[in-house]
Amino acid sequence: MTISLWDKYNVAKILVLINLIGIGIAYQENINVIAAEVNLGKPNVILILADDLGYGDIGVLSPDCKIKTPHLDRLGHEGRRFTDMHSSSSVCTPTRYSILTGRYNWRSRKKSGVLNGFSPALIPTDRQTLGTLFQKADYETAVIGKWHLGLNWETTDGKEPSGKNIDYSKPFKNSPLELGFNYFWGISASADMPPFVFLEGTKVTELPATEKKWVRTGVAAESYEAIDVLPKVMEHAVAFITDRTKRNGTSKPFFLYLPLPAPHTPILPTKEWQGKSGLNAYGDFVMQVDDVVGKIVQTVDKTGLSENTIIIFTSDNGCSPAAGFDELSQKGHSPNYIFRGAKADIFDGGHRIPFIVRWSSQIKENSVSNELGCLVDFYATLAAILNIPIPDNAAEDSFNLLPAWFGQVEKPIRNEVVHHSINGSFAIRQGNWKLCLCADSGGWSFPRPNSPDSENLPPIQLFDLSHDVNERNNVAEKYPEKVAEMKKTLETIISNGRSTNGKKQNNDGKVTILQNKSD
Repeated sequence: MTISLWDKYNVAKILVLINLIGIGIAYQENINVIAAEVNLGKPNVILILADDLGYGDIGVLSPDCKIKTPHLDRLGHEGRRFTDMHSSSSVCTPTRYSILTGRYNWRSRKKSGVLNGFSPALIPTDRQTLGTLFQKADYETAVIGKWHLGLNWETTDGKEPSGKNIDYSKPFKNSPLELGFNYFWGISASADMPPFVFLEGTKVTELPATEKKWVRTGVAAESYEAIDVLPKVMEHAVAFITDRTKRNGTSKPFFLYLPLPAPHTPILPTKEWQGKSGLNAYGDFVMQVDDVVGKIVQTVDKTGLSENTIIIFTSDNGCSPAAGFDELSQKGHSPNYIFRGAKADIFDGGHRIPFIVRWSSQIKENSVSNELGCLVDFYATLAAILNIPIPDNAAEDSFNLLPAWFGQVEKPIRNEVVHHSINGSFAIRQGNWKLCLCADSGGWSFPRPNSPDSENLPPIQLFDLSHDVNERNNVAEKYPEKVAEMKKTLETIISNGRSTNGKKQNNDGKVTILQNKSD
């Protein structure tokens, strides 16, 4: 009789809990102990990060979804779906920072907004990342896709990089190769941000010799076309996975971080997908993203890696208004499901995102978790699988969600999650309570910051999500004690430099909680 690791996990957890009762140690503080009692081996890990895909854009998550997503639906049915997962920010760069570092984005020097394709690197090379974590466990690591965390370009005049003053013949520094990854292929930022060139390792694959425009105008390689970016990302990812099986059993386990450039603008589905959704170009592009995920999963399955490969699919934030909300709404589709707001906002539509994990040998099929979580939790969760301890100066805000993956949660793993919008506004979630420390959306939705619509609004918003998941009824005046309590908790999380147990750490610069209307 074969005993699965799932069963071993249950037995080990019971034994550990019995011991904990005897010595009085809290369950949350010993999640890593529980995980350490089980040898989970060294599974391959593929982390697929969509760009601007909403919770409501996947059929298995939204009963009202009008876009056909058969491959993501299948992945959801074969694994575990999370209904209350959040990105740490409602925009691109900061979320990617938190995913790779296990640290809230607003602790970095970037307090609002996003980087561009010429921005200097945001993650210093002495900070531990998911890449360095897996390298400690002797994994082969790769990034294929959209980086958007800055690179240190060499300039011809010693001034700040602006595009034309970059010496593209020289390697850039602070690349993924210096942050724990053995291989990198992709683009520097979003597909609508110059430089319009492909990158491999520490160099461009073709020197830019012209200018092109996709939303923004900038230097470009002659052969670079934005419509080709998603297909080429898929091709390189499939090749990477396939190559791992051609080494006659000599290859290391691998970690593939696969940040897709879609369905972010420019919304450019290839010819075979144009018109397929019956909605608009965004719907077509989502279908193409679904097909890319399908090909990744099929490659894993065909190469015999499925039993020992974790496939995670999620998004960096909610869907953007660029998708054409009015047009989609007229056809019955809501990209951000029932949640208020969109990308850039402090409301849940900005940061409640799809999250699916499939681990065929460990996670129950077609299961659902309502556990509150954040993408910053990748670090601690994967560290638990690898049984690698986390030092005090790494992953300061990352909680181990492995028990939620396994459906073995007796009490909430996270007491709270901190949310952040494009203009640097904060919110904090505790249980069903959500406190927004701004009078407006903090982003692009109504009421926009500094707009006439926001002038006479209360400076703080409190929502009881158990009765008001749409965040329409501000009850801050009714529950001043709750407001004070949650604000104090946020202040403590900020001042401690961490939200997990451990030695106090420093933030990178001053962190301001409340936004003035003139900011």
